[in-house]
Amino acid sequence: MGRVVLVIILWLSAATLLTVVRGEDPYLFYTWNVTYGTISPLGIPQQAILINDQFPGPNINCTSNNNLVINVFNNIDEPFLLTWNGIQQRKNSWQDGVPGTNCPIPPGKNFTYHVQVKDQIGSYFYYPSTAMHRAAGGYGGLRVNSRLLIPVPYPDPEDDYTILIGDWYTKSHTTLRKLLDSGRSIGRPEAVLMNGKTAKGDGKDEPLFTMKPGKTYKYRVCNVGLKASLNFRIQSHSMKLVEMEGSHVVQTHYDSIDVHVGGCFSVLVTADRVPKDYYMVASTRFIKSVLIVKGIIRYENGKAPASPDLPPAPLGWPWSLNQFHSFRWNLSASAARPNPQGSYKYGKINITRTIKLVNSAMRTKGKLRYGLNGVSHVDPETPVKLAEYYGISDKVFKYNTIPDIPPPNVGSTLSVQPNVLNITHRDFVEIIFENREKAMQSYHLDGYSFFALAIEPGTWSPEKRREYNLLDAVSRHSIQVFPKSWAAIMLTFDNAGMWNLRSEHAENRYLGQQLYISVSSPEHSLRDEYNIADNNILCGLIKNLPKPAPYT
Repeated sequence: MGRVVLVIILWLSAATLLTVVRGEDPYLFYTWNVTYGTISPLGIPQQAILINDQFPGPNINCTSNNNLVINVFNNIDEPFLLTWNGIQQRKNSWQDGVPGTNCPIPPGKNFTYHVQVKDQIGSYFYYPSTAMHRAAGGYGGLRVNSRLLIPVPYPDPEDDYTILIGDWYTKSHTTLRKLLDSGRSIGRPEAVLMNGKTAKGDGKDEPLFTMKPGKTYKYRVCNVGLKASLNFRIQSHSMKLVEMEGSHVVQTHYDSIDVHVGGCFSVLVTADRVPKDYYMVASTRFIKSVLIVKGIIRYENGKAPASPDLPPAPLGWPWSLNQFHSFRWNLSASAARPNPQGSYKYGKINITRTIKLVNSAMRTKGKLRYGLNGVSHVDPETPVKLAEYYGISDKVFKYNTIPDIPPPNVGSTLSVQPNVLNITHRDFVEIIFENREKAMQSYHLDGYSFFALAIEPGTWSPEKRREYNLLDAVSRHSIQVFPKSWAAIMLTFDNAGMWNLRSEHAENRYLGQQLYISVSSPEHSLRDEYNIADNNILCGLIKNLPKPAPYT
């Protein structure tokens, strides 16, 4: 009997030890040094923001549920933050890295982010959220691979490549910021870059990537630019779309794909052509002056240069709208589903609240501003999340200063103030983006994926719900809105915290076209939201206040 008890005790001890050893997900550690440096992507030396002397910054390659510990040293002359575009960070908006949740890292100081990618997969990127720093670089790719136990709906590719494309200005980020502060627009970009470069086509260009004949490769493409939608294509090659912003999609072949600001997708490309060089091409869409960037793919043992005849881009935004209609979520793939579990049947969930956001642009006191539902957001010195947590929100901002359904004349005036919505935890909400302007728009929501239900011309009304895709709309984190059109999304606000909803067009965001959504749990429980990290930087009115009692 005693021997049996001893065996049971040893077995329990081993099981407990195994739980301790395996109980926490893996950690990946990074140390990043943010500095200024000189680059010449267009042949003209200009200042850029480098991370560890790299432009673009280092790629992060991680797996679902990994913990990323990133120690960022700010060695530029301005306060600085990084945000993680598309990483949901469950219960942890403290690490979101936007001015509404975090105090910026002062010059000469550092801050250690602790970002857990949770149960998500896909192609993402990080970038600076302060000032106009994104115009100077500081961005990089972030890929989240599926765990080995979860099958991916296609064979493993020979290799996995990240392509960061975006419009580019030769003016410095400080000059662009001064233009906006003076009340003017930053105007049109001067170029487009691909992984920080552009091929000249003079026979001296080095390839960005190489491929072995007969092998299939995965290309992750993200638009990291400031305002221009881009069309991406590969000379003489078809692309099979397999993933979009964290979701496996119904696999479809495309000759070219539009990628809007803040968006990402993954395609499979098979090296089934004559071994030689081929151009990857990205060109601007929906602006008068078309800008083109090229990058070379080289077949191993290929002898011939790339043909100068580039594949043409599609014309008009109706083509892009039709392409959006062709995207479908792959419901049979084994992958994480947006919370709550079962919400892939989102079309059967009752809508708790409908919010229509109408963008507008006008001059206030002679200066250009952008707004949502008549409010142009401005970041207070005390981040709105910190003000809320420390119980002094009434001294910093007001909740719900905009109506859920704005009047027809919304945008005829603009008030400049913090724009913070309060949404009840776990409500299922419908959000309509209505673009009454002549320019393209793109929106992103931190902390969540949402179902991209519809994009259509005209204005939205409840009858338009008949046009929603309520079966297999792609779950993603950004959505474009074409001129004089509307877009509709749905999601469950089950991720407690303070989350930024913004125009991904840098000029619009900087001049107020954004807001924050406070999703608070009434229980103030660790079940719903983590406590503020001990190393969080404090600023503004809360700098010298005692820390509130922690959640339990």
